Amino acid sequence: MLTTTWIALVLGFWSTLYLLDAFLKTKKPWSRNYLSFLENTGLSVSICQFRWYTSVFNRTFLRLGQWRPQFLRLWFTVGVLFGLVAMLISVCMLTLLIVNTFRQQPVEQQVLTPVMPGINLPTSQLWYYLLTLLICGILHEVGHAIAAVREQVRVNGFGLFMFVLYPGAYVDLSSEHLNVVSPLRQLRIYCAGVWHNFIIVLAAILVLFLLPYLLMPFYTTGQSVVITSVVEGSSVSGPRGLAAGEPLTSISGCQVTNQEEWYSCISQSIREQSLGHCMPTALIQELDSSPKLIYSKNIIDCCNFTSDTHLCFLYHTRASPNQKYACLPARTTTDRPVCKLQTDCHAPKIEIVCAYPMVDNSTKLLRINHGRKPPLLFLGHPLDLHLSVSVSNYVPNNSYVPLHLPYMVETFCKYLISLSGALVILNVVPCYALDGQFICHAFLELTLRSTIPDRETRGLIYTLIILYGTILLGLNVIMAMWTLFFV
Repeated sequence: MLTTTWIALVLGFWSTLYLLDAFLKTKKPWSRNYLSFLENTGLSVSICQFRWYTSVFNRTFLRLGQWRPQFLRLWFTVGVLFGLVAMLISVCMLTLLIVNTFRQQPVEQQVLTPVMPGINLPTSQLWYYLLTLLICGILHEVGHAIAAVREQVRVNGFGLFMFVLYPGAYVDLSSEHLNVVSPLRQLRIYCAGVWHNFIIVLAAILVLFLLPYLLMPFYTTGQSVVITSVVEGSSVSGPRGLAAGEPLTSISGCQVTNQEEWYSCISQSIREQSLGHCMPTALIQELDSSPKLIYSKNIIDCCNFTSDTHLCFLYHTRASPNQKYACLPARTTTDRPVCKLQTDCHAPKIEIVCAYPMVDNSTKLLRINHGRKPPLLFLGHPLDLHLSVSVSNYVPNNSYVPLHLPYMVETFCKYLISLSGALVILNVVPCYALDGQFICHAFLELTLRSTIPDRETRGLIYTLIILYGTILLGLNVIMAMWTLFFV
């Protein structure tokens, strides 16, 4: 239902914008001023697309392209090598994926996965996705522009666009200048975009690796985790429950210093039986408030199922090997040392037993140490705790430090790695309308002009390669869409 609403809103917005644009262009009282406005601002509207074109950045591109020309020459030459290697890897990878699909061999992960808001993209992360796409597109086109200036090709202008929900950028290069430069210089221009996308991936990986050190003055790591959110209405929410901003240090004796240990402790509590607590038999007899044993669905309860503070525990003594039951205050009992076996409890002069909570196999009694408050006692399935609480490795040093900043930076970097890497794989494929088409043409002219002087023969080779790349990419996209919607 939510997806249908989103589609209706998007289509309604673009339909309204297109009809309004057509109305203003044809309505005589306003058409002249409106067309003048579009011409002066560089704005244009078409079906499901909005564009902005300008030449104000041309001088900036000129200055950047003339900065350290020898370094830029080496920089974009390395980009050519990367682009050619990436093209070979991308074609082989996509071909192997198609071959394995037709041979009905299992494919663990799709190389190309369409991102559809509301389907496989959470709406809460839509802004990360759109911002990442825009940044990757801008830096991609800036790479083309700087390389073009470096190779004496004029930049006519730069533009941004929004197609349905997908933002992007483009650069307008002089085709006359571009066609007369050598194939190697063309390659430096054509490969600059994917080369910059690859640099974005490396930069995002570096930021993720250095993030604990970059945030060290403001956040503490390696000692505990911090709660970033608690599902409202869950069993651990409320005034006496967990709250965002509190540090978590342990779960029933299992130390928690990072997210991995948090998940590991929850998994351990699911696999293992509920832990007991060492209690002197005299203290058990003193605290026991059992009215009588009640049997319900093969579950023994000695607290009448009504107490909020007491829980039924079982134990056995040396004198009587039969199981005994006691209704004990849960908090007082869990304050005692943890035990798994009876042998874990011993004292020189008094008898101490291991008292286990009487719960079913899926229910666990967990003691969660958090902040400066008394430990929280959780009675339920540990998976509910996992689904109700989100944690982060970065504990703010004071209340003024943003709690969600590390998560935002991490998420943004992960999107940069994913989307910018996908743009590399996509753009280097020798397919019509992609950078790979022009990279392939320039490379064939560079390598085959001396060995195959006939232009038509080279053109035939180029056409066959582009046709193969187009079909290859089309099949992968169809397969990815089929997997997304029907598998």
